[in-house]
Amino acid sequence: MRFQRLLEESLSAGRRAGPAGSPALAHGARRAARLAAAIEAEEHAGRRLAVYGRTVSVVGIGLLLFLIVPFPGILYYEGLLAVFLLLGLARLWLDAGKLYRWWTGYLLTAVDFALLTFTLLYPNPLFPFDHPPQHALRTGNFVYLYVMLGGLAFAFQPKHVLIGGIIGAAMWLAGVAILVMLPDTVLLPRGVGGIEALQLAARQPTLIDLSAVAQNIGVFLIVSLLLAMVVARSRALVRRQASLERERSNLARYFPPATVDRLAREDAALAQIREQNGAVLFADLVGFTTWSERHRPAEVIAYLRNVHAKLEEAVFLHGGTVDKFIGDGMMATFGTPDPGEHDALDALACLSAILEHFSRWNARRLQRGAEPVQISIGLHYGKVVVGNIGTERRLEFAVLGDTVNVASRLEGITRELACRAAISRAAAEAALAEAPEEAEALLARFEPRGPQRLYGRSELVEVLSAD
Repeated sequence: MRFQRLLEESLSAGRRAGPAGSPALAHGARRAARLAAAIEAEEHAGRRLAVYGRTVSVVGIGLLLFLIVPFPGILYYEGLLAVFLLLGLARLWLDAGKLYRWWTGYLLTAVDFALLTFTLLYPNPLFPFDHPPQHALRTGNFVYLYVMLGGLAFAFQPKHVLIGGIIGAAMWLAGVAILVMLPDTVLLPRGVGGIEALQLAARQPTLIDLSAVAQNIGVFLIVSLLLAMVVARSRALVRRQASLERERSNLARYFPPATVDRLAREDAALAQIREQNGAVLFADLVGFTTWSERHRPAEVIAYLRNVHAKLEEAVFLHGGTVDKFIGDGMMATFGTPDPGEHDALDALACLSAILEHFSRWNARRLQRGAEPVQISIGLHYGKVVVGNIGTERRLEFAVLGDTVNVASRLEGITRELACRAAISRAAAEAALAEAPEEAEALLARFEPRGPQRLYGRSELVEVLSAD
């Protein structure tokens, strides 16, 4: 996605331009460390889940064997199951004690596959049997190695899965090699197959078909490779999802949720610079500089955060976008990046909500003896230019144009008009055109102040104000 590419390009540019120890590199290193820690935590959780699943499986198989295997043969199998259970608990113990090392998993995997191969290929010494050991290769019990292989995927490490598959194949080959070296073993001649091979196997109980063994091993290794690729893909998706979620979190600081969803879906949502209609709202604290002189820096920051949080809540509640916080003020837009059907009305409703919210807040502050918070707001509606601005290393979504300048000047003129909010006639008319009844109710608190000259503009602007 575009935001992922921009993030990667930004980090790449920071590596090229910034010296070792620069803030950009330090931030990138911290982020990489957090992601690595998250992946490691997932690996730890996966190993724990694999042990729990293994324990449940072993206990279930142990109970089932009591029903189908007579005494004393049951003792042999139950003993092997106990070893499998202890090997799983050993993983859990090593993980819990922070003793798990990179080689620990491979060692335990080798022991697992060796024990499983021994269990599958060699007969129960406590149970009478009529078939020679070579007959175990005809029972299809090789499929149980796939169960062991599947359990390795829980470790969330593609290398572990692939190497585990190689270890499993090697253990099985070692077991087959021991059977091949038995003095009574007969190997199926090359080129013999079909009915002739079946007839020969019926006459020779100790016959071993090495081509079938090779086929089993080959497919097992292919499945190991495919499973390792799936795990690698899962890790890549986790990394990508973490990056996208971080981008969504960053976007959510500026845009309402619906806009964030759209920006996350589309690659070029902000790439094109375009002109459109929109409402721009400026809010600022009156007398903040004087107030901050009398308070400690920590109190000033806490105060500003409280104010910004209330402003942001009102903007997002009415579908607006926080363009930026400017010291003790804020610029918000409505209808960006995409125009809506009620942008001017939403902006007007947001302005009214801010005034009412700060009135209630001031009432509570006065009750506890704190100074009231004086807020001033300017609102204008008209043509704006939206899109990404900046350089390859530093992009920023921006809303520009005369409408922004007028809204800023309207906020400033509130001091001269001795009011808390000043809006343009254009904003009022746009809201009335969108929803007459709702707009009239919101505009009831405003009174016309006639044409006003705004700083830096030659044309007069019709202004309405509210206290």
